Amino acid sequence: MKGIAAFVTAALLGQAAAAPPEPPTNVIEKRAAPTVSISAGSIVGVTRLATDAFNGIPFAKPPVGPLRLKPPVRLDSSLGVFDATGIAPACPQFLADSDSNDFLAKVIGTVTNLPFFQKALKISEDCLTVNVIRPTGTKAGDKLPVLFWIFGGGFELGWSSMYDGGPLVSNAINMGKPYVFVAINYRVGGFGFMPGKEILADGAANLGHLDQRMALEWVADNIAAFGGDPDKVTIWGESAGAISVFNQMSLYEGDNTYKGKPLFHGAIMNSGSIVPADPVDCPKGQVIYDQVVAKAGCAGTNDTLACLRAAPYDKFLAAANSVPAILSYNSVALSYLPRPDGKALSKSAEVLVLEKKYAAVPMIIGDQEDEGTLFALFQSNITSSSKLVRYLSDLYFHGATTQQLETLVGHYSPWVWDGSPFRSGLLNEIYPGFKRLAALLGDLVFTLTRRVFLEAATAVNPDVPAWSYLASYDQGTPIMGTFHGSDILQVFYGILPNYASKSIQSYYANFVYNQDPNNAGGGTSAKSKIAEDWPRWTGKERKLINFFADRNGYLNDDFRSDAAGFIAANAGALHI
Repeated sequence: MKGIAAFVTAALLGQAAAAPPEPPTNVIEKRAAPTVSISAGSIVGVTRLATDAFNGIPFAKPPVGPLRLKPPVRLDSSLGVFDATGIAPACPQFLADSDSNDFLAKVIGTVTNLPFFQKALKISEDCLTVNVIRPTGTKAGDKLPVLFWIFGGGFELGWSSMYDGGPLVSNAINMGKPYVFVAINYRVGGFGFMPGKEILADGAANLGHLDQRMALEWVADNIAAFGGDPDKVTIWGESAGAISVFNQMSLYEGDNTYKGKPLFHGAIMNSGSIVPADPVDCPKGQVIYDQVVAKAGCAGTNDTLACLRAAPYDKFLAAANSVPAILSYNSVALSYLPRPDGKALSKSAEVLVLEKKYAAVPMIIGDQEDEGTLFALFQSNITSSSKLVRYLSDLYFHGATTQQLETLVGHYSPWVWDGSPFRSGLLNEIYPGFKRLAALLGDLVFTLTRRVFLEAATAVNPDVPAWSYLASYDQGTPIMGTFHGSDILQVFYGILPNYASKSIQSYYANFVYNQDPNNAGGGTSAKSKIAEDWPRWTGKERKLINFFADRNGYLNDDFRSDAAGFIAANAGALHI
């Protein structure tokens, strides 16, 4: 397993810390530093070859000291002349369980604790900032559409500066669809999604989502000064970022207005949608809170939450990171995730959809073909159906009966040629049961839950358009296939500038302009028109566009229908 661990570590840290370098700041002719005036001060950025970048602009007070584990507080002080030319600090990260003896956890923990890593990320609790990238020469009043990016990372890791939107904006310019790109930081791990009855009573739940909402409000107040149109914002996220996109749609039961106007008008969800979840104060959540309290030395104090807020940063970080991390045996049975709190997230996600309590906007949603392979690497002892049922019962679905879980597992064949990576025959079974578990986890968290969500959304809001996809451009990658997160390399970074990356970026640019991936109108030209029309996903017409490295195809969204039907019928018992 050491070779596999090295592969995953490289993939994770490569995705997180080794994004393509920022475009050069040197230009052919000397230009004055781009400066934007907003109510808080003058923001000084840097001009690149085709874009202007403004990094690390604060939108909230530093969530430190008594503001740790509190909802964000809007920044009300002057920034003066603010230098936005550097790298935005990352919020505290949870990349590995600090108490784990697992080999991979030790490797990741060792790497992320190295001084160069900490210095490169500028990790700080004072991290609630936005990055803005616009085409060079854009000015206030240009009213370019805005693409608002929410990073993923299992609600445990990620930061804005690892997603340089410069190449995206440059490509959009070349397609005749210039837009303004915004990337935000929000609190992750125990800093942003701590559970427990104490958290619920204090109104401190789902802080990461409240950070995201305040960043959207900052965009509404300020993006016009950068040349963006606050009335034409598309929110886009991957993985936990995609789940965040839907949760922003369902926050406050669908009220996405601010000062009487909607904060966004379209949504793109890559690998994520609804996550049925137990409340913030559920038993599983309380176990996490109590462990953090004990690790921080706060057990037995009169006010454990006050004790956590007062703890030294390093001590609280170690305590918050002492619980199981995402790349561990627990996998996507996450320690930290959004949970219903009765206020911001009033109910579990699947219920809010069925009750039509979400902001229904045009949306794109889809998945990688092999979503589960990354998350099935660490459970090599789950070699039988009975062990798989016990694994799901112990770590995932406490509200499901044994019979329900046996039925769920029964929908996934133990034969290796039926598992994920799909269509890989007898290959890639790195331990007995790997491909079966990968197929099940990928469907439960991503691929089939997407279909369940679309079925519900198109039933309650049939007039709101949706488009869906399956990405197969990395078919043949050993062990992983077209794995979860591979779209970051393919679509966001464009490291492989093939047909898939070019066509997807074109579809997205059209969507940002027109809330329709097929409509190439607007902008300066129609270069973003793609040969293949992307069919709408409706209750009756369920066709996916299928992205390959060298072409686009179509696929009926009816695969593994028995499992999908079970998930839809038993969503109430499948709360994480």
